[in-house]
This record gives sequence, structure tokens and C-alpha cells, in this order.
Amino acid sequence: MTWTVSGCVVTLAILFIWRVDDLAEACSCAPAHPQQAFCNSDVVIRAKVMSANRVAVGSDVYGNPVKRLKYDIKLIKTFKGPSQDIDAVYTAPISSLCGVTLDLEGQMEYLIMGKLETDGTVHVTLCDFIEPWESMSPIQRKSLTQRYEMGCGCKITRCESVPCTLSSETECLWTDWVMDNNVSGNQAKHFACIQRSDSSCAWYRGAAPPKKDFLDIEEP
Repeated sequence: MTWTVSGCVVTLAILFIWRVDDLAEACSCAPAHPQQAFCNSDVVIRAKVMSANRVAVGSDVYGNPVKRLKYDIKLIKTFKGPSQDIDAVYTAPISSLCGVTLDLEGQMEYLIMGKLETDGTVHVTLCDFIEPWESMSPIQRKSLTQRYEMGCGCKITRCESVPCTLSSETECLWTDWVMDNNVSGNQAKHFACIQRSDSSCAWYRGAAPPKKDFLDIEEP
């Protein structure tokens, strides 16, 4: 009897550890260039976070209430999305379920990219591109209205280790990870991948094409 109880305890402990690991890995996602995130998102807005509270948004298959964290926002500008005003964004209540934590202290302004649900609500996760507005570069801000959409027909391929190659003229090689050791480097902050008149794609910075020496490094 003692062995049986211990065995059950061990089994439960193993199941618990497995479940925790499963939750921890549930939110893994590959980093995306801001342009990729823009093109893949239903909604792209600039907003100020005003308050937050937990709300019930329905029930699961067992009848248990499903909770979401609701951030009430003040919409400043819509770059992509529905014509109606958005007054809130929803996320999972904990980070292990991809829940997003936004700063409430200073009512910060954020660039928020997310998914538009069928009921008209906006849902965001840790895999979405969400950045404080002040931390974005001038070119990133400009690209939200003038650049990123022009490149949605292009593919941005992330280089994780050299050598890196492209398989198509419609790709741009994203090398921030190998050049700057992070995914918020020079290309993410200052470049957009734009489709040219011949349907090929190339990195584009501001009002002038990228320097040739940069292209030699980025596109071997």
C-alpha cells in the first residue's frame, strides 16, 4: 500500500512537471522583422494604455469560465485594421499562455499589432509585435504608413548563422541576429524590404536606396 501511494505521488509529480514544461513551451515563437509582423497582423495601432482588469469571455468545453486580461486603451492612430474605433485589447492572463504585460503606471503609448477576432475584439500575444512608441526608430514609424505595406509581397528570410543564402529574388536576407547579436538591430530599426518594378525585392532605407557596401554584406 505504501508503494502504491508513493507511486501515485511520483506519477502526479511527473505529470505536473510535464504540464508546467508544456505551458512554458506553449508560447515559443520565431522572432519577426517589424515588416513581417505588420503584414501578418490584422490590426496595427498606436494607443495609450489606460487600465486593465480580468474579464470572462465565455466558457471552455467543460463549462469553466475563460478569463482574459482586458487592457482599456485610448486609440491614437490606426495604421491597419477596422474603420471603427478600438477601445480595448485582450490577452491571456498569464505569460505561459502567451499573455502580454503592458505598463500601466505611466499610461504608456505602444505600437500594438494583433489579431482581429470574429466578434470584433483585438487579441494580442507575446508572439505579436508590441513596442513602446518611444523606443521605435523614426524610420520604423514612417514605414507604418509608407513602406511596410509595399513589401508585403516580399519574404524576409532570417539568417541564424553564416553562410546564408536566398532562394528567390523576392526575398530579403535579415541578418540582425548574426551582425548585431539580436533581432532589433540595424535592419529591423532602419530598413524595409520593398518590391521593385521588376518584382524583385531589396532592402530600402528612408528616401534613398541602401548603400552598396551594406548590400554586399547582407546579400552575399
